[in-house]
Amino acid sequence: MLIVSGNQLVLLKNGEQYFPALVKAIDEAREEVFLESYIFQDDEAGSLVAGALCRAAARGVAVQLLIDGFGSRAFPVRLRKAMTDQGVRLQVFRPKVRLWQVSRARLRRMHRKLAVIDSKIGFVGGINVIDDHDTPGQTPPRFDYAVRIVGPIARDMRGAAARLWILVSLAHLGRHGVKLSSLPELHSGPWARTPAAGGRVRFVVRDSVGHRRDIENAMLEGIISAHEEILIACAYFLPGRRFRKALMEASARGVRVVLMLQGRVEYALLHYASRALYGSLLESGVEIYEYHRSFLHAKVAVIDRRLASIGSSNIDPFSLLLAREANLFVEDHGFAAELRDSLEEAMRTGATQLPGREWSRLPWPQRFLIWAGYALARGLTSFAGFEPYH
Repeated sequence: MLIVSGNQLVLLKNGEQYFPALVKAIDEAREEVFLESYIFQDDEAGSLVAGALCRAAARGVAVQLLIDGFGSRAFPVRLRKAMTDQGVRLQVFRPKVRLWQVSRARLRRMHRKLAVIDSKIGFVGGINVIDDHDTPGQTPPRFDYAVRIVGPIARDMRGAAARLWILVSLAHLGRHGVKLSSLPELHSGPWARTPAAGGRVRFVVRDSVGHRRDIENAMLEGIISAHEEILIACAYFLPGRRFRKALMEASARGVRVVLMLQGRVEYALLHYASRALYGSLLESGVEIYEYHRSFLHAKVAVIDRRLASIGSSNIDPFSLLLAREANLFVEDHGFAAELRDSLEEAMRTGATQLPGREWSRLPWPQRFLIWAGYALARGLTSFAGFEPYH
């Protein structure tokens, strides 16, 4: 998790800003493209990105697309054929998911949203290849972020993408036309320019071998070192005791701790389970806002207006203990201020602050659903074979 300087960053809000920037970068690619997406939907966004990948492959660019077998289980044959016919190399991470074969190994997913073009331009965040307005009945777009980054950190991102591509390729060797000769080089060439000051970033991944807690530890490091303010926006929030304790201890030492969490019911179990934690957090002085304007999908944080985190990792057992994730930690006052301003506006215009004292006096049917959901979520976590979630 080395800090790399000399990077240029652009914050991208929602697919409205992300997809045009991504397609433009792919259209300008000269050598190779890596794209990873948990979901790749057959909609306007999917067609837009697929078209760019096809154009790149047709002009001789090495294009590697990795999607998840569960998140993209509805990936259409039409898109698959169109891309592979043009030379796009497509692989599926753990393509077979059987409910009667549940285990921690089989439940591991590729949840990253990552793109690297020519080892020079990278994209990372929480945005899948899916239309922002995909959710039925949703008028405002899904609320999410990504970042476009140009600089030497793109080499680290490219290395992570190449390693995972090779790992999946070896698992599929001999099937679907996968050959050793088609594997990309693990290392890219040197960065062409001398890094300048500024744009200090760390690219942090989570896997199930040597980097199991890297993202969680990097987030905890920022929380523990905070002096003024911690602002977190997270779609799915069910942290372990260690994470909750860090937030409450920060509040106790006078740090303003603000959480913007999912207000709409997207997944009922997680919706109610996460609310079992609100009481102790509110009592410790943590401010909680529920975002209702649309579905919240962001996974970002800003600490002391100087450190920002943006990526694919939620603060729940799935992301922190199971899925392959990728986050960028940015030490840049300008970038952190821009992200913070965007989150503050979202809380003003689309979120409601929860009342601290009244939360403990919720009607008993609602309290029953909350604690039943929490008990079930903890039980499923243990059943799936997780280590104790601290």
